[in-house]
Amino acid sequence: MEIGDDSSPSPPKDESHLSPPESQSKKPGGWRAIKYILANESFEKLASMSLIANITVYLRTKYNLEGILLVNVVQIWSGTSNISSIAGAIVSDACLGRFLTLLVGTIFSLLGMAAMTLTAGLPELRPPACQEEATCIQPQKWQLSFLFISLGLIAMGAGGIRPCNIAFGADQFDTNTKKGRAHLESFFNWWYFSFTIALVIALTGVVYVQTNISWLTGFAIPTACLAISIAIFLIGHHTYICKKPQGTVFVDMAKVITAAFRKREIKSGYEHSFYDPAEDLESEVRKLIKIKRFKCLDKAAVIADPSELNEEGVPVNTWRLCSVQQVENLKCLVAIMPVWITGVGCFIVMDQQSTFGVLQALQMDRSVGKHFMIPPGWMGISSMIALSIWIFLYEQLYIRTAKKLLKRDSRLTMHQRIIIGIIMSILCMIVAGIVEQRRRALAIREKSFRSPLHVLVLLPQFALSGLTEAFAAVALMEFFTIQLPESMRSVAGAIFFLSLSIASYLSTLIVNTMHSITKEEGETPWLGGHDLNNNKLDNFYFIVAAIGFVNLIYFMFVARKYVPFTKDVKLGGLGQMENSEEESGK
Repeated sequence: MEIGDDSSPSPPKDESHLSPPESQSKKPGGWRAIKYILANESFEKLASMSLIANITVYLRTKYNLEGILLVNVVQIWSGTSNISSIAGAIVSDACLGRFLTLLVGTIFSLLGMAAMTLTAGLPELRPPACQEEATCIQPQKWQLSFLFISLGLIAMGAGGIRPCNIAFGADQFDTNTKKGRAHLESFFNWWYFSFTIALVIALTGVVYVQTNISWLTGFAIPTACLAISIAIFLIGHHTYICKKPQGTVFVDMAKVITAAFRKREIKSGYEHSFYDPAEDLESEVRKLIKIKRFKCLDKAAVIADPSELNEEGVPVNTWRLCSVQQVENLKCLVAIMPVWITGVGCFIVMDQQSTFGVLQALQMDRSVGKHFMIPPGWMGISSMIALSIWIFLYEQLYIRTAKKLLKRDSRLTMHQRIIIGIIMSILCMIVAGIVEQRRRALAIREKSFRSPLHVLVLLPQFALSGLTEAFAAVALMEFFTIQLPESMRSVAGAIFFLSLSIASYLSTLIVNTMHSITKEEGETPWLGGHDLNNNKLDNFYFIVAAIGFVNLIYFMFVARKYVPFTKDVKLGGLGQMENSEEESGK
């Protein structure tokens, strides 16, 4: 049986609206498999988001980690979790396939989450509790080692889960048929619905349990969710369509670079023939307009010697001779790098709210009435709410109203959304800096560890962080997906996660650089220590805002020309823009 083939024996056309016969209902794939995949995904996301949302608070309150070390741990762990997705994609496409990669990834996550639960349940695995707010004993090296191993297991699990979860669900439908494509669209809707429900439960219920009731119970819940997730995933194994690994495009990229380097002495020109197999001409990807830049990579497809091909016309050594299409795929990836850099600049701002924003919340008035304290981890909900409100207003009100008034499609173009997102990121840091100045001044005046300023004052900066994601992050993901050929769609997701990872690492570098520079001047460093009141976090926020301004200038004068200005963007837009620029130049 062909995988996901809707063209196999089926009922007569006039009965197509009826329920399928029993023999067909037993076929693998389709909604029969999706119910298990969505259940698995929901429990896994609930577990992972329960830790991500509150990891800063846990490390601060239970491990007594000071500012610099805490931020380093959280951001490096976040960056590693994202960059491991590329390794997971390679393993999935080249070796294990998506089913096994998902299963192994979830098992690693379960082991890591179970280890984190042990740290909450066994006091020996943590340093003693702080006797005073600003005087705390730091954890021993072996305690940190156990913590880092736990987080490392979770990062490895994320590397297996993130690149495969949506793709494995999409494998259950035959997208060559209209019915299969309709089912796939419904699957995406249900996937995002289940993700949102899991996110809301994690950011409200589980975070509340962790902060106000018990960290042991709060970590035991996501651990149990991961165990249930694995059980559901295995129960449904007989219903899945499991496609065999077909090789990874990342290996093709390495081959092109290697082959081009080996043939670097060959002079560019038309005296050489290129390896361009006939089957590529029939593929959908082949319809792309070629990118005329980066001609040094074209040498990878040059047939320098007839002996490079065997009797069947296939390369003898694929690390020395690549197809034209492999070269063009790599060119597409290189061509989007200027815009990718802009994304990294935006994500650096978003990183600050999950660390320093939460640390601000810990030293503010969080009371609501006499008996309720707002968990610091709840502040992230405001980012999600701001993002959701904007999407609703944009899709349901702005677009419909503008279309009625202007009688045309008035969607914001991709480059407009990116620019707005960058501006939002700058405003986010400016607002955060102003709020921190006020918070710190009131705390010093009252000679108190916690400022009398209420935590709800942080809502604007968290909301602006959410709007940065709503405008820039969504537009960038759309840009990567559209500008890369269909065969590289998985790469689009991988490089998006890579930009998140690089942003986390760069944020760590900026934090440590600022700490070192300000410490050398003999004064209290801007960052570091257990008490934000002794720091100048506001100055750090303003510097990150300046980096955002540089990012805006860079996008306006460098990267903007690589982004389509029209609302209707087609596959191969980079090549089309390149050709149109040449024509206008003439």
